[in-house]
Amino acid sequence: MALAQNVLVVEDSYILLEIVSQLCTSRGIGVLEASSGEAALTILRARGAEIDWLFTDINLPGLIDGWTVAEAFRARHPDRPVVYTSTGESGDPRAVPGSLYLRKPFQIREVNALVRMMADGIADEGLRAAG
Repeated sequence: MALAQNVLVVEDSYILLEIVSQLCTSRGIGVLEASSGEAALTILRARGAEIDWLFTDINLPGLIDGWTVAEAFRARHPDRPVVYTSTGESGDPRAVPGSLYLRKPFQIREVNALVRMMADGIADEGLRAAG
């Protein structure tokens, strides 16, 4: 069994934030939540060492978007997984190597499979293959 993990979930839709958070906690993953890029950067500064992977929407309210949050996370943890979500296409060159992209609207089963993969500790292999 994999060690306990923590994820930072950054999503401005309260419903999606709750869904992703509940799926993570049901798998034993600790969740830190942020509804804006600014809040996410504050959490990264205060508790970044505790965060094993990042799940972030790209389009966030305010001046800080998901790309910036992911860059800050990867600056601190270059080998840890990042999952991006958005309604747009995934072909942006700012995506960090080894990341995953989940297009909205996503199905609960897609997020559940992703969370299960992270919880089982097989994400690193899958992310290397995807990046």
